[in-house]
Parts: sequence; C-alpha cells; structure tokens
Amino acid sequence: MSRFLIAAGILAGAIGAAGCESMSSEQKGAVGGAVVGGAVGSAVTGGSTIGTIGGAVGGGVLGHEAGREYDERKNR
Repeated sequence: MSRFLIAAGILAGAIGAAGCESMSSEQKGAVGGAVVGGAVGSAVTGGSTIGTIGGAVGGGVLGHEAGREYDERKNR
C-alpha cells in the first residue's frame, strides 16, 4: 500500500509542477522536492507524521536550491 501512495504522490507532484508554467525554477524545484522528500520521509520512517513533514521540508529546501542553481547556470 505504501508504494502505491508514494507513486501517487510523486505522480501528483509531477503533474502539478508541470502545469505551472508561470512558476520559477526555484518554485518548481521546491514543490517537486517537497513531494519527493515527503514520500521518502514517510517510507523511511514507516509512515510517521514527523518523518513525512521533515522529509517534505528537507526536500523543499533542496529542491529550491537546485532550482536556483539551474537558473544561475541557464542565465550565464
């Protein structure tokens, strides 16, 4: 069941991020990172709420930074 929820979360995040053309790369990275981080945090901690939230926060921060780095390289 948890694999299905993880896959559904990743798919929903990808569809949501793809539909937001007006978002910057930083924002898209943060959203995608939060979705993936939440799914991974949930899976690693066995569905713990703290693990899910912690994973989402960590993934969001990492995704934001990856998006910022992408924008910097693209604009060189």
